[in-house]
Amino acid sequence: MKSSKGDLIFTICNYTFLTFVFVITLYPFLNVLAISLNDATDTVRGGITIFPREFTLNNYITIFEYDNLITGFVNSTLRTVIGTILGVISSAMVAFTLSRADFKGRKFVSTTLVLTLYFSGGLIPGYMLMRDLNLVGTFWVYILPGMVNAFNIIIVRSFMDGLPYALQESAKMDGANDFSIFWRIILPLCTPVLATIALFIAVGQWNSWFDTYLYNGSNPSLTTLQYELMKILQNTSISSTDPNAYRGTEGIEAAKNVSPESIKMAISVVTIIPILIVYPFLQRFFVQGMTLGAVKS
Repeated sequence: MKSSKGDLIFTICNYTFLTFVFVITLYPFLNVLAISLNDATDTVRGGITIFPREFTLNNYITIFEYDNLITGFVNSTLRTVIGTILGVISSAMVAFTLSRADFKGRKFVSTTLVLTLYFSGGLIPGYMLMRDLNLVGTFWVYILPGMVNAFNIIIVRSFMDGLPYALQESAKMDGANDFSIFWRIILPLCTPVLATIALFIAVGQWNSWFDTYLYNGSNPSLTTLQYELMKILQNTSISSTDPNAYRGTEGIEAAKNVSPESIKMAISVVTIIPILIVYPFLQRFFVQGMTLGAVKS
């Protein structure tokens, strides 16, 4: 069937608009990558677009020369993997309980969870709670506080509310208990929304650094990648403004090789690469889960 003139114009306009959106979305990422690969002294001049003007790897070499970076990477990876798995399972279990109409405390627990989205105890009470639970100075301070997240629970519960309750009734007639229903029936059907909150949790765990500063800042064996990169950026910023930070010829040359801007861009690339690797595998579930969750809520 031959397309009409109006259809052709619409197609051209549509592709032009989508191309424009693609370009303005991709440009900031390419600009960050270009600056991170550009000489620091040349970067100060400005005018870097999507290609480095004077290519160099000094920015990345400077980052990876710092101590504790490997330890931080290992701890960040462990907290991301463990925190995501436990966070998804715990959120799904709570959401399954709240989705059951026969749960008498459903309304009270749901209201309490929603209130936590608007009110919090604050920084000092939170620290005191972690201290009283003997979590300060341990790896589990990264995992346990974030296992139950009200926002994630609400998303999963909204998805579960849209599943036919007849599935659970049929399983009960066949002799299945609640635990079997949850693991064998509900969880497989909730794969899209679980992948969605898994991405939320993983990004949050990977990018987190303040809890390391607050609870494990003096323990090098429990440091995280983001915390170490934050210290590198902080040290670079101080060094660029303090004339006494570098001494001797080697120090002066080191100061010329890096700048806060170039280090910041290199750090951005280092931190975002793992997420970019994982995201394509979860994108399909992410879009489907968000769409269905929004409709059913």
